[in-house]
Amino acid sequence: MDEIVSVTKGETVILVDRGFWRGSDAFKGLAFGATLVGLGRPILYGLPPTKMRVSKNVVQQTTQEMKRLMSMAGFTSPEKIGRDSLIEY
Repeated sequence: MDEIVSVTKGETVILVDRGFWRGSDAFKGLAFGATLVGLGRPILYGLPPTKMRVSKNVVQQTTQEMKRLMSMAGFTSPEKIGRDSLIEY
């Protein structure tokens, strides 16, 4: 994704959507330069009418995890998350 971010230079929206299941995945996507992170599959799994409550719970849990991670990292807004938010091993 580094190549895409460097070529676009903030002039376009970068949407990533594949393999993102949790708030921590969304956090990492934003840190690597995505403007938007798609979390469709976990939500769609709970979408049938008999499982609407499951879908709502997935959204709430993902949102809470993202808020918790942002708070622990000292961010008040997803827009402020950047590459320096990650620890490299």
